[in-house]
Amino acid sequence: MGALAEQQMKPARVADRTAPWWQSAVLYQVYPRSFQDTDGDGIGDLPGLMRRLPHLVELGVDALWLSPIYPSPMADFGYDISDYTDIDPVFGTLADFDALLDAAHRHGIKVLLDLVPNHTSDRHPWFEESRASRNNPKRDWYIWRDPAPDGGPPNNWLSEFGGSAWAFDPATGQYYYHAFLDAQPDLNWRNPEVRAAIYDVMRFWLRRGVDGFRVDVIWHLIKDDQFRDNPSNPDWRPGRPPNESLVPIYTADRPEVHEVIAEMRRVVEEFEERVLIGEIYLPIERLVTYYGADLSGAHLPFNFALLNAPWHARRIAQLVDEYEAALPPGGWPNWVLGNHDRPRVASRVGRDQLRVAAMLLLTLRGTPTIYYGEEIGMADVAIPPDRVRDPFEKNVPGIGVGRDGCRTPMQWDSGAAAGFSTAEPWLPPGPDSGRENVTNQRGDPGSLLNLYRRLIAARRRHTALTRGSYEPMAASGDLLVYVRRHGRERVLVALNLGPEPVTVSLRGDAAEGRVLVSSLGDRDGEAVTGELYLRSHEGAVVGLDPAETHGEA
Repeated sequence: MGALAEQQMKPARVADRTAPWWQSAVLYQVYPRSFQDTDGDGIGDLPGLMRRLPHLVELGVDALWLSPIYPSPMADFGYDISDYTDIDPVFGTLADFDALLDAAHRHGIKVLLDLVPNHTSDRHPWFEESRASRNNPKRDWYIWRDPAPDGGPPNNWLSEFGGSAWAFDPATGQYYYHAFLDAQPDLNWRNPEVRAAIYDVMRFWLRRGVDGFRVDVIWHLIKDDQFRDNPSNPDWRPGRPPNESLVPIYTADRPEVHEVIAEMRRVVEEFEERVLIGEIYLPIERLVTYYGADLSGAHLPFNFALLNAPWHARRIAQLVDEYEAALPPGGWPNWVLGNHDRPRVASRVGRDQLRVAAMLLLTLRGTPTIYYGEEIGMADVAIPPDRVRDPFEKNVPGIGVGRDGCRTPMQWDSGAAAGFSTAEPWLPPGPDSGRENVTNQRGDPGSLLNLYRRLIAARRRHTALTRGSYEPMAASGDLLVYVRRHGRERVLVALNLGPEPVTVSLRGDAAEGRVLVSSLGDRDGEAVTGELYLRSHEGAVVGLDPAETHGEA
């Protein structure tokens, strides 16, 4: 079958009644400020998301995850929330959100919200009450401590965004803790009233029809109740983020956090077919503990291992093996190549490897998440000093921690603002937007965009790619090969991570098959017998089962 014919096929969404929807889903993250502006202020909004919903339908994704859209002073662009149960006017209204939710659901697309329970804005009414006096009923909703004997901060805890994590409040004579900006005071998750308030927030959105949450910095929620100093990090070197100079054993990944996550899970389970996803930057052996005892924790603790992994076949194969081995019985895997906090995959692995990266993401066992723009190969954008918006970069400049470059406007067409806005966008579009955009790639059967569409369509047609086991076959030089198996159906994935052509020898019951998806779109349907030749930076998904071998539908 040719690439164009394959592209035009749109398999129906068929629910697997034996498993939760999120296990076979493809998630798509949108940074709403940068997706589509409709009111001419240079900032994306919910009506813009509604306008671009057909793109997600064509792409074939199953769930839309929105970064924060709640009312906020925007000190950290929405991660400083002043009201958990409304929409910031820059994005629209609750009515706009309801309309988007309804439209997405009519197209079979779930909607997930970012939940930010670790901290609020310092302008949230809860914090305004808390700082009003030491006797205020909400004083203990946040983390307050007396100064050290010398009048300084209570201990050595550092902010993720640079400097001490303690801010002094002259009116009440105490310090409050903030893991991020001083405008983002941390809630006290040891207080049952705080827990109940956030759980009510969750119910507010779940009753509205939201399909689940991605929980921001979930491993930070509980801090040491003795407020002990964090130890020094012997591996830290100048030029790295200052907060990494300490090992955060008393400010994150505390044992008690799992009780909190189990409570969140129970709230989600009050409603049918909802999902709880946790943002967790931890080594694999710690990450998997967030599935919880007897899988009572997060459904999907986000696995960010590929964000930092060297792009080498053996290292990736080793990483996959380690992750698969560490998963608890019944724990469902997931994979991420990019998000709003880390450099884009195009800038990490290079444009030549974008197709191989897409094939890896969408054929490994587990739930994949696509970050907006990955499907057209968007790269990090160099932000001029006078256009920097990220508070992290402003607080700790010059060491490469800025996140603006991966948050630039979606590249829809070759217009002045890449089709994102009629005004000057809040961040500059990529300089390649005139070439690498949705409009150009939609009409090119061999484009990266259409590769994503063909891979997602193949996942729908072949249960082995969504529910099948993962069986490593080879990882030598630049070649990575594995098989996905479900019952009698077997699908082989062969990826060339290098610039030199390679040949994969196929033996035994894997000696014959048919190419289901080729990375360049020019070999789909090609018969494979005995060996599979891969060109430079090429990947192929090959059906090995009898039906595929004989070309049956």
